[in-house]
Formats: sequence, structure tokens, C-alpha cells
Amino acid sequence: MRIIGRLLVGLTVSMFFAWVAPIAPAEAQSWPQRPVKFILPLGPGSALDTAARLFAQHLGAIWGKPVVVENRPGGDGVVAISAFVGAHDDHVLMFSPVAAFMAHPYLYDKLPYDPHGLQPITRVCSGIYAVGVPEALKINSMAELVAMARAQPGKLNSASITGMLNFTFRGFLKSENLDVADVPYRSVVEAANDLAEGRVQIMLSAIAVLRPQVQNGRVKIIALTNRQRSDLAPGIPTVTEAGFPELTFDDVVGIFGPRDMPVELRERITADVRTVAADPVIRERLAATAGLVVNPGSSADITASMDELRARTAAIAKLIGLKPAQ
Repeated sequence: MRIIGRLLVGLTVSMFFAWVAPIAPAEAQSWPQRPVKFILPLGPGSALDTAARLFAQHLGAIWGKPVVVENRPGGDGVVAISAFVGAHDDHVLMFSPVAAFMAHPYLYDKLPYDPHGLQPITRVCSGIYAVGVPEALKINSMAELVAMARAQPGKLNSASITGMLNFTFRGFLKSENLDVADVPYRSVVEAANDLAEGRVQIMLSAIAVLRPQVQNGRVKIIALTNRQRSDLAPGIPTVTEAGFPELTFDDVVGIFGPRDMPVELRERITADVRTVAADPVIRERLAATAGLVVNPGSSADITASMDELRARTAAIAKLIGLKPAQ
């Protein structure tokens, strides 16, 4: 009887899992059942906002449900991330640069959100970032900027927007032994306007944010922080070429879901992002208006970028004497 009982239990368990297994793929195919929301850590007017709204429009057409973009700037990205993690809803996704949250463990004694609540789904694009200065400052290179900052300690102001860009700049200042004041901004557009007016003298930002002020002759881009030059900024050297590799900053933008999002659903979203990204019109539009290079990738791709940036962040934190939150 014991043998028969064990066989019955085993058969029942096998039948149960055979019945349950197809549920996840079926749910992935039926998703979404209601509007989807993209939460962004930056405000309107940013390159991220432009990309999110373009992808939201086209993904909404594929999914048959509207995709709403919700800008939640402020708090160094904590406001947006906390709202996303707190929702714990597979219809609430985060559209964000990896760098938006990478420095948080070193900036807060206790993280205000659960970092395990961000499940990487897919890579969407990469940003091109630059060092901008007011045209009136008459600076033409990184070497000239460093020389001015060294000759005038505490006199230059730098606009800071997102944690990781500012974090990288702090590491650069430490390595060069420079004294530059930090001026935080919630809005990248406001920061770029102040740069053009000379209220701040240095700004690290996506080139799309700086481009309007460059075109009207009020801001000059003197270097790219990316590892390689970009066709979106012809003739502009990288910070490494300029002799300051410690200022190197590369980032990717991705879509994140809740921790327990099924693999099948993540793969479906990734496939749909690839479909949208394959449109050359979208690639050209994002390059021209947002300074972004569309390069969709898998969950493994964006995870690899996160691991690389995490190691870079740890090195900068050690340089400036910061320890991660316990």
C-alpha cells in the first residue's frame, strides 16, 4: 500500500507540474491586460524622456494597450526607483539608465528601496555624454579647463544631475586634486540654460541636452566621456584622448521589471523592443534628437553592463573614500 501511495503522490505531483508549466508562457502572451507605465528618473526634455516616449508609442501599438510615461525626477533617482519598486506590478516598468542607481549604495547609509527589486529585462540604447562649458569662458580643451580650475580653486561651479555622472566627476576632481563647487539640478534643461548663461561653468550631460545651446553659440563641447568617439559629435575627442581617462563614463539605458517577473514575459518584452528598434526611422530620430545610439540587447547584455559599471563605481568610491551601505 505504501508503494501504491507513493506512486499516486508522484503521479499527482507530475500531473500538477505538467498542468502548471504552460501558465507562464500563456500569461506572457496575454500580457498586458491594462495600460503599461514607464517610470523615468529624469524629467521632460531629457534624452531619456525622448527615447521613452518614442518606444512607448510603438510598443503600445504592438501590445494593444497604451504605454504611459511618468517622469519622476529628483532625489538622485531615488524618487523614481522607490515608486517603481514599491508598485511591484508587472504593468509598471522602469525605463532608466543603469547609472541612475549605481552610486546609491555609496551615497546613502541605508538604501531607501530594495535594490533586488529591479529585474533587468532588456537593453534599449546607449547614451553619448559630453563635457560642456560656456562659450564665453573661452575654453577649448580639457587641458585648458583643468588649468583654469587649478588656478582658481573653488571659483568654478559644476552642474550635477544624475548620481553616477556626478560621482564620476567627483572621482576626476579627486584624482586631479581640483576644487570645483557642485550645484545640483533637478532639470537638465535648466542646468543647460544656466551653463549657457555662465552661472555654472562645467556640465557633464547627454549631448542632446547640450546641443541646442551649442547650436546657438552659447555652449561649447570640449570632450566626450565615452570610450570611443561618436559620429553624433564629429571631431570631438574623448576624455581619454584628452589625457584624462579617469573621467570616462559610458552608460546604457534599459527597461526593468519587478523581481519575480517570469522569464517568458521578459523575453517577450525584449523581442518587442527589438522589433521597434529595427525601424531605421526610429534609430535616426533618436540619434538626431536625443543623441542616443539604439542597440537593443538581452537581459544578460544589460546585466553585464551593470556589472561593469558597478566595478567602476566601486573603484571611484574607494578613490574618494566612500564605503557601501551595509
